[in-house]
Amino acid sequence: MKNLKRGLGLGSLTFLTAVVLFLAGMRFADGPISVFTGGEFTSGMLENAPDDWDYLKERSLIEFQTLSPARSRTVWLAVHDRRLFIVSGYMNTTYGAIWKQWPHYLTDDDRVILRIDDALYEQRLERIIEGPEVVPVLRELSRKYFSGSEGLATQATVAQGDTWMYEVVDR
Repeated sequence: MKNLKRGLGLGSLTFLTAVVLFLAGMRFADGPISVFTGGEFTSGMLENAPDDWDYLKERSLIEFQTLSPARSRTVWLAVHDRRLFIVSGYMNTTYGAIWKQWPHYLTDDDRVILRIDDALYEQRLERIIEGPEVVPVLRELSRKYFSGSEGLATQATVAQGDTWMYEVVDR
C-alpha cells in the first residue's frame, strides 16, 4: 500500500511537472498551439491589411498576438459588412478571469498582429460596447459556432461587459 501511494505521488508530481514545463515552453513557441497561448510570432510575412475581410467569413479560427505582453492565441471571429470582429465572452466569470486575460492587455496597448495563412497584419483592436454592429456580429457568431441557435452573448451582455467585442482596425 505504501508503494502504491508513493507511486501515485511520484506519478502525479511527474505529470504536474510536465504540464508546467509545457506551458512555460509555450511562451517561446512561434504562435499558439490549439487553445494554448504561445509566444510572439517569428514566422510570416508582413502585409497590408485588406479593406474587405469577407474572405474570412467561413474561417473558424485566426491567430493574433498582443504586443504587451508578446503572447499569441487563437480566437473565433465574425465578419460583418466586410469588417472583422473578435469577441471574448465570460469576462465577468471565474472561468473568464482565469482563461480570458488577453482583453485586459488591450487596455494599455490595443495594437495586435494577426497571422492568417502566413501573412502578418499589424492592426488594433477597438472595443465596441454599443452600436448598430453589435446584434449582427452576435448573429454571425451564433450562425458559425452555435448552428444558428441563440448564442451565449446578447446586446445586453456586451453593454454590461460580460462579453467584450472588438473590431479589427488599422493602426
